[in-house]
Amino acid sequence: MNKTRLKKYANLIARCGVNVQKGQEVIINAELDQPEFVKMVVDECYKAGAAKVSVDWSYQPLTKLNVRYCKESVLGKLEDWQMAKWEHQAEVLPCKIFLMSEDPDGLKGINQKKYAKAMAERSKMIKPIRNKMENKYQWCIAAVPGKEWARKVFPGERTSVAVEKLWEAILHTSRVDDDPVAAWEAHNRDLKARYEYLNSLGIRELYYKSESGTDFRVGLIPDGLFLAGGEETLGRGVYYNPNIPTEEVFTSPMKGDADGIVYSSKPLSYGGQLIDKFWIRFKDGKAVEWGAEQNEALLTELINMDEGAAYLGECALVPYSSPIRESGLLFYNTLFDENAACHLALGRGFTNLLRDYEKYSEKEAHEKGINDSIVHEDFMIGTADMSITALCADGRRVEIFKDGEWAF
Repeated sequence: MNKTRLKKYANLIARCGVNVQKGQEVIINAELDQPEFVKMVVDECYKAGAAKVSVDWSYQPLTKLNVRYCKESVLGKLEDWQMAKWEHQAEVLPCKIFLMSEDPDGLKGINQKKYAKAMAERSKMIKPIRNKMENKYQWCIAAVPGKEWARKVFPGERTSVAVEKLWEAILHTSRVDDDPVAAWEAHNRDLKARYEYLNSLGIRELYYKSESGTDFRVGLIPDGLFLAGGEETLGRGVYYNPNIPTEEVFTSPMKGDADGIVYSSKPLSYGGQLIDKFWIRFKDGKAVEWGAEQNEALLTELINMDEGAAYLGECALVPYSSPIRESGLLFYNTLFDENAACHLALGRGFTNLLRDYEKYSEKEAHEKGINDSIVHEDFMIGTADMSITALCADGRRVEIFKDGEWAF
């Protein structure tokens, strides 16, 4: 891949993704797949004014060995020095960059129940610290090709060709062309116009229907808002883009107010494995029945992760003409595949989607209807024929989506 274009991508992540501020610390989480590109991102972060850039490396085969040989109690424990790192982050509020390249099947064959329970215990330990950081720091999830991931997306190709093709797909859907920053500024303006229109309607319920079998109603929070594209940190007001790419306009629904059935339109990559061809039925906001042709047991583990995992934390609207869907690729990666279709998310909702959210404690935000959970997992339900109708507070019914596209 052309190094000039890769440098543009690294610059986009540093300047537009996390928007590094002078004197800030930056933490990059990455697999071992693209060390040269990670080096480029580190360089761009320093050029943007970072005081210190650290890289935390991970490697799926080591995760598999740890799950195989460690006791569950050991896997689920964070040592004092690990907790100290989290406390440091809560104090300095670094930028956090997550460069995804994992093999979608990289954790296939592990003891999923053991791993899920251990990760749940870790999340419980971290949660109070994360709560102190919530909405106060910049973060960005972006992607780079891994060899196994590339071979999954482009089966039959030589590894080098598959990696090059995946690079091209990532850069194209991330708007890394002539002037990526200008392209993202224009994209954010378009997304902002859409969510401001939705917020003006006073929507109380959304009704979804498609020929796949989806027939679903979800209630929204009266003080809830739609959001899209860039966000601002609480306190410092630093504008950043959490996801590169993104095509969604999203909100957090009212916990306990959803009924009907939804069918997946793309596989869900969860815990290094794929859940495919699945459906979920909701009653009074909670998932009460579900099934899957592939990895139903893993879907059950996800929904039963904690009390909030069976409820919804997000409703996201994505047109079927999304550049990611039009690429014709199944990425086997939620960051991309969620931006190819309308989707929902099981688990944690976003407290910053409440109007004047900074005035509310976490407890008060949950009392208003924002779901709480240690998980947040997006799954895709959008199709070419999907219709979405809004019921507004004044009794109007407004068409939001028609035949998979924005109706306005």
